Amino acid sequence: MAKPPAGAKTEPKKRDDRILLVAENRKARFDYSIVDTLEAGVEFRGSEVKALREHGIQLKDSYVVLKNGEAYLQGAHISPYQASSYLNHEPERLRKLLLSRLQIDRLDRSMSEKGLTCVPLKLYFKGRWAKIELGIAKGKNSGDKRQSIKSRDVDRELRQAKAKR
Repeated sequence: MAKPPAGAKTEPKKRDDRILLVAENRKARFDYSIVDTLEAGVEFRGSEVKALREHGIQLKDSYVVLKNGEAYLQGAHISPYQASSYLNHEPERLRKLLLSRLQIDRLDRSMSEKGLTCVPLKLYFKGRWAKIELGIAKGKNSGDKRQSIKSRDVDRELRQAKAKR
């Protein structure tokens, strides 16, 4: 490959920041009202990443726990990768979240408040890295859930009426 002439401008390599959604926890948005969100990396094993690329994950009953100053994702089920050897992963093991010390402290403060918890909302690939969107959430009571259902039905009826025109 020939070098560009001296003084010629070269374009920097572009990073591939395409986002590929793997899983979304829609039940979390129904059961909780989301107060704040943050993005974190997740420490996965090789067979887990391959299973993720086949969309083999469920975030429905998962949540974040803090142990010894570290944040972990608990209850997320990643199906075993079928083409893997005997070194396959456990489906529901604790997975370390890659957060800065400031983010962990912020999570700790908000989770120590009464009624707040941290739940995963989405898992996606950002470029080549697996990322998870966490939501600091407050649980809804049944009245709030009925209101969510009602507003969702009204939105659906408006979209259908607009489509008919």
